[in-house]
Formats: sequence, structure tokens, C-alpha cells
Amino acid sequence: MRIAQIAPLYESVPPKLYGGTERVVAHLSDELVRRGHDVTLFASGDSTTLANLVPCRDVALRLDSEDVSWDLPAHLSMLTEVRRRAHEFDILHFHLDCHHFPIFSDIADRTLTTLHGRQDVKDLPRLYALYPDYPLISISYSQRRPLPHLNWVRTIHHGYPIDLYRFSPEAKGGYLAFLGRIAPEKGVDRAIAIAARAGLPLRIAAKVDFADRGYFENVIEPLLKHATNVEFIGEINDAQKSEFLGNALSLLFPINWPEPFGLVMIEAMACGTPVIAFNRGSVAEVIEDCATGFVVESVDEAANAVARLSTIDRAVVRASFERRFSIEVMAAGYEAAYESVLSAGAAPHHLAPDDDIVVLTRVDGGAKERPARRLATGAAA
Repeated sequence: MRIAQIAPLYESVPPKLYGGTERVVAHLSDELVRRGHDVTLFASGDSTTLANLVPCRDVALRLDSEDVSWDLPAHLSMLTEVRRRAHEFDILHFHLDCHHFPIFSDIADRTLTTLHGRQDVKDLPRLYALYPDYPLISISYSQRRPLPHLNWVRTIHHGYPIDLYRFSPEAKGGYLAFLGRIAPEKGVDRAIAIAARAGLPLRIAAKVDFADRGYFENVIEPLLKHATNVEFIGEINDAQKSEFLGNALSLLFPINWPEPFGLVMIEAMACGTPVIAFNRGSVAEVIEDCATGFVVESVDEAANAVARLSTIDRAVVRASFERRFSIEVMAAGYEAAYESVLSAGAAPHHLAPDDDIVVLTRVDGGAKERPARRLATGAAA
């Protein structure tokens, strides 16, 4: 199959440091090449890939040394080039959320769009109503909740190569970890509170975006100055994650927003590290409660969960990652989605407003499926 992968230009593919969407595109593109597909990647020129790279900008936007850059012209230029070459591909796989909708609407039936962002945004319903024919992929069932009626083809959870991160059968560091981005919705202030109540050190490896600089300086830095048990490391790269996550007792994921997926959770799982996460967004789909971590509702519950970490078998955590979140599982899902879109008369799956989200929980000593709250309630899964 001739497949075009169209990545955002904010980070290289894969990112040098923090970055989610571009990292997923990198692993997916390489795996599709390994599976025999002819893959062309439209991305920034500093990307590294097994696919045929079409450089649409010399370097990714975030790490550009130029003082002035603008994402819109860069992405419009890229989309113009993709449109010019669209006839070369069987399917065009977009990872730009909705930027491409006006340009490719006449060939929407040869496209697939993975939505990587939150869908509870005010103006999205009107936009999707204007472009109803685009086949869409959700990265979690909970991501669909605000707009269950869209043209959903399937849900495909993210996946990683199983050898990317090293399994650690023992947490040698004796600390709790926070990995990701400093922002109000990510809950690093909660992570600091959880570590304090648990009486354990906390190591924070996180990016500070320009947009969140004020929040970091006004809210988080004062907490760091008064917390003797917290170490702020800053951004780390993929090569550093195995040691950082593998030596941690647990990854803290105390989010305060409808997280569409949460790559750091499966990064921790790949290292065998259990996750203590707040029950928001995709969390209940990713974490098997009491098996690969703990799904909690508050700082107090999270602190209590820390005391129960010894009940988690790190080998089980790693095995769950390999079974559910490997790159092979993700790539097979996308192959099926491509075939579904391209097959004449293929019917996309529409999630009805009263459908259940299936999440995983620990029941009678084993991981079993149970229905989450009904989508129509709007409650977190």
C-alpha cells in the first residue's frame, strides 16, 4: 500500500525531546515500512525515518533558532505539497487534527485523520458539520465522548516498539516520578502534594512551554523552593527515560483534563513501572486498576495508593504493555483502518451516545473488562 503520513511541524519526527504526536508518527511510519508498505513522510527536515522523507521545513518549529516563526504558513505550504502529490498515494494519513479539511474535502474518502487532541472545544462541532465525510480515528474511546456522532472508523491506542525502553524488575531509585509538561492540566502541583503526603522524593522531568512560563514561575517554582523532597530535572529525551522511569517506584499522572491518551503512561509501563493516575480522560482505558497501577480520584487516594505499590508485579506491568501497547498492535490497527476506508461500502463505526466505554479493572485477582459510566452522562470514564 502506498501511504502518506502527514505530521505536524512543531517537532521533528521523532522529537528530540518532549513531543507526543510526532513520536507516534515516527514509530508508526517505521513499522509500516517494516511491514512492506511504501510510506512517504511529510515532516520537518530534521526528522529521521525509514520512510521516504519529504522535508516541508528545514527544522521543526519549536527548536528553530530563528527569532520569528509562524506555524500556519509552514503547515499551509506542506499541505499544498501533499495536495500536489496526492495522486501518488493510496491513502493520505493526516495527524494535523483539522487543518487539512478545506483542502482535501473532495478526496476525503482516500484520507484517514487521527485526532490527537481534545474534542471538547467550542468550535469543533460546527467545523465537523461542514466536513462530515472525513474518516476519523480516535486514540481512546473517552476522546469521542463530546462528539460521539462523528465519522469514527475505529479507536486505535498508541503503541511503541517493545525494545525502545528497558524493563526494570526493581525500582532502585526509591522515588516517585513525574514526566511530561508543566501546565495546569497536567497536575504537577498535585504530584508535589502526593509525594509530600507519601513522604517520598519526587523527581520531575518536564518541559516548560513559553505559554506556560508564567504558570511555572508563579505557581510551581514557589512550590519547588519550599519542597525539600522534590528535584526538578527539566526535559529529557528517549534515551534517558528507561533509567528515569525504570528506577521510579511509580509514575504520578495526576491530570486535571480529559487526556486523549497519555503516552507517558505506556512509557512507564514499558519500564515495568506502575502508574498512579487520576480518573480523567483515557486513564481508565490504559491503566488496569490494581494490576498495572491505581486509578484514583484525589490526592489523598493517590497518597494511599503509594503505600500499596508493593502489591503491583512489575513483570505484569511490562507484559500488559507488550500485549496492549506494542507498535505491532498499533500498526495492525491502522492497516485494518486503511483497508476499511478504501474498501467500497465499508461502514465506519459510529459510537452511539449510550454506548459503554470498556475499561479494565482488577476483579477477584484478575484483570477483567467492566463497563464504565455511560457516555451520555458526560462523566469521566
